[in-house]
Amino acid sequence: MVYPRAFSGKPTRPTLARMEGAYAQPVENHSLPRTAAFFDLDKTVIAKSSTLTFSKSFYQGGLINRRAALRTAYTQFVFLAGGADHDQMERMRKYLSALCRGWNVQQVKDIVAETLHDLIDPIIYDEAASLIEEHHTAGRDVVIVSTSGAEVVEPIGELLGADRVVATRMVVGDDGCFTGEVEYYAYGPTKAEAIRELAESEEYDLAHCYAYSDSATDLPMLEAVGHPHAVNPDRTLRREALARGWPILDFHRPVRLKQRFAVRPRPALLAAAAIGAAAATAGLVWYASRRRVATA
Repeated sequence: MVYPRAFSGKPTRPTLARMEGAYAQPVENHSLPRTAAFFDLDKTVIAKSSTLTFSKSFYQGGLINRRAALRTAYTQFVFLAGGADHDQMERMRKYLSALCRGWNVQQVKDIVAETLHDLIDPIIYDEAASLIEEHHTAGRDVVIVSTSGAEVVEPIGELLGADRVVATRMVVGDDGCFTGEVEYYAYGPTKAEAIRELAESEEYDLAHCYAYSDSATDLPMLEAVGHPHAVNPDRTLRREALARGWPILDFHRPVRLKQRFAVRPRPALLAAAAIGAAAATAGLVWYASRRRVATA
């Protein structure tokens, strides 16, 4: 299920994104057929991990202890230093799933809402915000596609003026708390499957759509569209992008949104529904097969 359309784009200015060796060319206007731009979130639109950025707030709110707060701070450092490969992502998923077991969902949402502007606004890449503006001006929907949890991603998507989000969803018990189980894991091929499902329901022409990511784990998402872009890519994605002739963008200027333009309030962010647990399993199988091929 996809929730009803709630809002559209807003005025923009030319992109400030830089490609390796040259400035990025302005994106083309394809008003017909319908198109979209799909953005990974962490290290693509914002300079850090969206989930880990809230660790101090969760500690102050009593959701995690000092030891857990220090561990998430270290994990953030490792993530920023070299990104995260499949095995690291799996360890992070298991750790965070266990960590949030028993958390009250409404309390999490309240903490994110209270600290969103202080924590996320300063780490949004100026270049990414420019591209979001530009795609909206071109008549495209903007979709944030992130492995982070929906309780974190949806408010960030609204802050950015996105039209929809695809995000990981945890199971919520009858008591309104996380059970520690994952309902839908937005990772690897499951991101691409969600994009294809959204394209079918919204009548996007994927051949004319755009996608942006920093990680090789998002190769299926990038391969699903006609205009893939590598943003601050890890070594594997950089190698793939160079081999395939994909644009490589360098985003390095975090800036507060209010310093760029006034963000108009949006009624409600549209969230793409989960596409099933089988898709998450497919993601792990896909990555394992790629590793076998790479090491053969």
